[in-house]
Amino acid sequence: MLRTTGTAAAALRSSVRATQTRRAHAISNPTLANIEKRWEAMPPQEQADLWMALRDRMKVDWTEMTLQEKKAAYWIAFGPHGPRSQTPPGEGKQVFWYTMGGLGVTAVLFFGIRAGARGSPGTMTKEYQEASDAYLKENNVEPITGISAEDYKGGFMVQSKPAKKD
Repeated sequence: MLRTTGTAAAALRSSVRATQTRRAHAISNPTLANIEKRWEAMPPQEQADLWMALRDRMKVDWTEMTLQEKKAAYWIAFGPHGPRSQTPPGEGKQVFWYTMGGLGVTAVLFFGIRAGARGSPGTMTKEYQEASDAYLKENNVEPITGISAEDYKGGFMVQSKPAKKD
């Protein structure tokens, strides 16, 4: 087993640290020139390479960075591209008209289905519901708090208007 002394270990650690820290070199001005207009047209790999180079460059003291690098880094991080890009002109009108079209189709379906539906069932007439109330009282249903209770007032099953006379 190899043992090192304290000073030798410290020297080894400092040399490893020195090889691990990268001093990114300044990015050339032609690479960063007009980046706002070129960014969307750049291939994704080139975008990633440029961003990684800027990221490495930002690890150094920011006073060592050029103004062009600072502007490019800010624009790439926060600029109006990708999900932050401006909406295309007329998008609001398009959304409005598609929404209105969807509501129109929904209304046609709703009223079309209602027009083809049968009438309400016979159990939904006021007369039928009053007869149900009489049946419940007759058979002493819910004698404590319900319709058969001594102090109960009002209809129990009645919820509809009287039936239409033909």
